[in-house]
Amino acid sequence: MTSSEEFRSGFACFVGRPNVGKSTLTNALVGQKVAITSSRPQTTRHAIRGIVHRDDGQLVLVDTPGLHRPRTLLGERLNDVVHTTWAEVDVVGFCVPADQQIGPGDRFIAAELAKVTAKTPLIGILTKTDLVGPEVIAERLLALEQLAEFAEIVPVSASKGHQVSLLADLLLARMPPGPPLYPDGELSDEPETTMIAEFVREAALEGVRDELPHSLAVVVEEMTPGKVLTVRAEIFVERDSQKSIVIGKGGSRLKHVGTEARRHIEALLGEKVHLDLFVKVAKDWQRDPRQLRRLGF
Repeated sequence: MTSSEEFRSGFACFVGRPNVGKSTLTNALVGQKVAITSSRPQTTRHAIRGIVHRDDGQLVLVDTPGLHRPRTLLGERLNDVVHTTWAEVDVVGFCVPADQQIGPGDRFIAAELAKVTAKTPLIGILTKTDLVGPEVIAERLLALEQLAEFAEIVPVSASKGHQVSLLADLLLARMPPGPPLYPDGELSDEPETTMIAEFVREAALEGVRDELPHSLAVVVEEMTPGKVLTVRAEIFVERDSQKSIVIGKGGSRLKHVGTEARRHIEALLGEKVHLDLFVKVAKDWQRDPRQLRRLGF
């Protein structure tokens, strides 16, 4: 076996502004839902690892929160997660969406990346290419090229699967030779309770007002085995008015949240689930260190 055919394994992470398609890209590469997605910015809060298994190597994808200018203690902690991750991976994918022009947020991230990734290969990824025409894609690629020192630049559409396997090739080529880091078939190293909580939060975020995504947290309190697995989860918001939004008229919204979340949880666990959801108010939890610890931040 030549050195170019050696098995490679290592860590990669996607960075970019909130809502540029990092979680969707992670799911497309893994081939299964491991990271929650939402049209709401600031959806990702945990650095969820998705694992891509191939005959020639193993990619461990770290899906970080979107880097942003923080307004709360929670925001500061999310940014800390991002910076720590950048310093520890073998390659960084910088995601910029094709349906938006490169702006101050992208330049801010490029400047932050330059501080901590001097020796880490950087791949430019133009996401959401299915939303625009070829001329716009060409224009965005030229603009992306000016943003940083990239080892490679690749346009992809995660939702259509376009060039996703090429991106996997480019990422894997920059991994060091070495054995698999995780057993075959394992798709994530996140605890099941964390992923279940994230699926509940994703369902609760759909169709809500702008102020709610930042204020919503979910904790899985209990999982009781039986013929049907019973999962008890608590949804925390910061104000009574937000509680009524999550519950909906006559509990209709909460029921819909439970139905949607349960579908993903059953697919993850491979068994029937009874999901009990409770909505509680934890006043101003984003600014309270004690409550942040309790909610897992």
